[in-house]
Amino acid sequence: MADESRRRLGRGLAALLGDAAADAAPAERPRGPRKAPIEFLRPNPRNPRISFREEDLAELTASIREKGVIQPIIVRVIVGVADAYEIIAGERRWRAAQMAGLSDVPVVIHEANDKEALELAIIENVQRADLNAVEEAKGYERLGAEFGYSHGDIAKIIGKSRSHIANTIRLLNLPEEAKKLVAEGAISAGHARALLAVADPAAVARRIVEKGLTVRDVERLAKDHADEAGASGRSPRSAKGSAKNSVKDADARAIEKTLSDALGMRVELRAEDERGELRIRYESLEQLDSICRLLTK
Repeated sequence: MADESRRRLGRGLAALLGDAAADAAPAERPRGPRKAPIEFLRPNPRNPRISFREEDLAELTASIREKGVIQPIIVRVIVGVADAYEIIAGERRWRAAQMAGLSDVPVVIHEANDKEALELAIIENVQRADLNAVEEAKGYERLGAEFGYSHGDIAKIIGKSRSHIANTIRLLNLPEEAKKLVAEGAISAGHARALLAVADPAAVARRIVEKGLTVRDVERLAKDHADEAGASGRSPRSAKGSAKNSVKDADARAIEKTLSDALGMRVELRAEDERGELRIRYESLEQLDSICRLLTK
């Protein structure tokens, strides 16, 4: 029975919206759309989507004022409470409908337990790309933690690859500062995945925002640090104490090259916010004398 339920959910929300194959068994068809007073609906506390951007809601509100709510909101009955439905999928539409001043909205009532409601909420949001990467990761983690789903199980239900599920859940290992920037949309999911390979994700996340680093820039920083750690016989984690100094942004690289070309010696800049170290490597006493003359002029 569990496998059959997962296969039905794996088809996505199309079946719930009346797009299932015509020969589907009548018992599997949900009830058709109906109108419900907007105040009867309640948000789902298990909804993986937490943030609702004001500009997105404003755009949707304008569309609903013009065309109404085109796609029904999927709800389930709240047991023991009269005239109350919990939203399974469509909370953003419900919020925008309130802002548009609607008195009722189209709903599809679906019988679902807590597990199925969470699955359907994640499926709808992922299919619409409405979740940020951190919300998506938390939803997947909850399916595993609360209902014992493996990454393979989740992949089948959501319609994503197993590696996508695993890599997305790994984003929860990022520090809170980095996850907050992902949730706010300041850095992309691609940036977030690249941050997993650097020794100080929070510091690099700030640089992404401040310097406009691309995903490739972050990947190069991770590779540089891994190369340095390998050359010194240390792993990235064991070198964490000096990680901030070893990760360089594009400006630091440019300064190193300019000074190296001017001096004819290797120059290394290790920066941490507004502080840091400038190291000049000399290969002979003559080079040392040259540095001393330059510094004491």
